[in-house]
Amino acid sequence: MTPPRRRPAFRGGIDGVLLVAVLLVAVNLRAPITSVPPVVTDVAADLHLTAAAAGLLTGIPVLCFALATPAVAGLLGRSSLRTAIAIALALILTGTLLRSADLSGFGLGYGSTFAGTVLLGLGITTANLAVPMIAQRDFPGHVRTVTGLYTAAINVGTVATTALTAPLAGLVGWRWALASWGVLAVVALVWWWRVVPHDAPARPGATKAAASGVVGPGATAPGAERSVLATPFTWGLCAMFALQSSSFYALTAWLPLILEGLAGIPRSASGGAASLFQGFAIVGGLAVPLAARRFSGRQSFAAVAVLWLALPAGLLVAPEAWAVWASMAGIAQAANFVVIFTLVAHRFPTAARARAASATVQTVGYSFAALAPTAAGALHTLTGTWTTPVAIVLGALLVMTGIGLVLTGRPRGQQPTAR
Repeated sequence: MTPPRRRPAFRGGIDGVLLVAVLLVAVNLRAPITSVPPVVTDVAADLHLTAAAAGLLTGIPVLCFALATPAVAGLLGRSSLRTAIAIALALILTGTLLRSADLSGFGLGYGSTFAGTVLLGLGITTANLAVPMIAQRDFPGHVRTVTGLYTAAINVGTVATTALTAPLAGLVGWRWALASWGVLAVVALVWWWRVVPHDAPARPGATKAAASGVVGPGATAPGAERSVLATPFTWGLCAMFALQSSSFYALTAWLPLILEGLAGIPRSASGGAASLFQGFAIVGGLAVPLAARRFSGRQSFAAVAVLWLALPAGLLVAPEAWAVWASMAGIAQAANFVVIFTLVAHRFPTAARARAASATVQTVGYSFAALAPTAAGALHTLTGTWTTPVAIVLGALLVMTGIGLVLTGRPRGQQPTAR
């Protein structure tokens, strides 16, 4: 059999057709989750859910990230990435449609809403692990750049759903509004299946994330490898990601209502206002690769941390400037995601170790993040204000900042990497 011809790569060695496929997949990886908060009040009223129960519609997918990641990581080590991502998109589409279906006539009540949420959570979990593996395998010299573009694409989806779901629900109701975002999965699935080769081989040297030209702090030389679970750096990343993702999902789930309560934004406009937090994340995903050319990892992270802290601190001190704080934190939440998973790729340069480390970090991090939306909703119900949940987010981000400054520092005696 004649091997398939390799598509011409874009300038700089990046395969443009494959990159578009990756970015279309990425658009679907948070959009089904962030479509819920703008209409959560309507959903809760229609399904007779408490605030804590409504928070599960954001928390369940994150719980899937945590609980299913180890099993998915094992399966990905033995299966085609092309097929895995196709299945992931099919699950996202099926879950999105089932979540919106009104099956109360069949005695299911809100069961279909939560069942659909589980399915799309499993689909996103699969793609969460598979797409970074593709970035490391097929773009070995551009891991940081592709990770940044991938993160930016994720936030294109979140911006669209955060800003447009509420107006759409005003026209067709929340069920059709949520279901309509399934078109993103359809487009990605069709493109992916048509352009990605069967069993595409890894490119020479693709197992080495170090081919990107940057070696992370304390990288372990081949032949001296130990389990990622025995590496303190892994557990530092776990803590850092747990605090990052918990803060992100707590704010994502409730930011429209937080802005209504603390900044006086009308409910009809709060979804659009919250979209600034998601929209500026597009900038954040692209900023880290650019900043890395001029600044050290610690300097870049320090700037990210200051921007992240601006939102909870600003909402507590000067809520009238909410647009500034949301924009700053939007840049930071995406940039910090790139920082964390670039550290994973650079610290663990072989594909197997990177997959194991990524699975560990995501399992631990998302286990905590899954609780955040429900905990924030319950705290609001208990206290009658959003001040306490926002203050807790501020504390979590302060701790994360301390951990991140340690992890992004250069170990004693390590020389700067040549640029």
